[in-house]
Amino acid sequence: MLFDTHAHLEDTAFDMDRAEVIRRALDAGICILTVGVNLTTSLAAVALANQHKGIYAAVGIHPHEAESLTTATIDELRRLCLHPKVVAVGETGLDWYRNRSPQQAQRRAFAAHLALAAEMDLPVIVHNREADEEVMELLCSVPGVRGVMHAFSSDGAMADKVLDAGLYISLGGPLTYKNAGPTREVASRVPLDRLLLETDSPYLPPVPWRGQRNEPSYIHFVAEALARLRNMSVGDIAAATTRNAKTLFRIDE
Repeated sequence: MLFDTHAHLEDTAFDMDRAEVIRRALDAGICILTVGVNLTTSLAAVALANQHKGIYAAVGIHPHEAESLTTATIDELRRLCLHPKVVAVGETGLDWYRNRSPQQAQRRAFAAHLALAAEMDLPVIVHNREADEEVMELLCSVPGVRGVMHAFSSDGAMADKVLDAGLYISLGGPLTYKNAGPTREVASRVPLDRLLLETDSPYLPPVPWRGQRNEPSYIHFVAEALARLRNMSVGDIAAATTRNAKTLFRIDE
């Protein structure tokens, strides 16, 4: 079994063949956490999780859409968090790379998501691009926060801070890229019990699918890359990272 801890099954890239994409993953024994990026996709993620055993949902507002967050939005996310298949809050965080929302709006939205996660006792899925210091400052302002740094792309010093804060580190398709030396260095030394795997489908496809649409069934390419890096079997990587996912998201089935 493998667990894709970050996909966007509700993305329009899957509109023509979503059922087939889901079938390929579930038939291969892959569990999926599908992650909302706004209220519409959060609702869709919950609907998909409700329809399929082996699919779970996270609900939140992506930092690119931080300006859309209102009190009413948080109230609706809170309501969605009560669904038994919702296992995380997010995707949330800070993105200083694209800056599609004003930085202050992103900070407010991230803080609101962290407060909601603490209130609902759910882990948070954190998006971080070139905002290491600010992300850690906000994370550490919430005692006992649980969660994962999604699609980790920072350096070893940041990895240490993330681990010290009690979060997991998630790796995806970029681990297979030729220019991913810093990511591989982090992946080689993070404790095995703090690692997760993801695809970020339909984005960040692994080699040999780079440049094409990604999907959850490609998670095994990430597992194979991590197994080679750590000189382990793919089966052991799959078992460990799936166990980690079930621990973090409190999934007991």
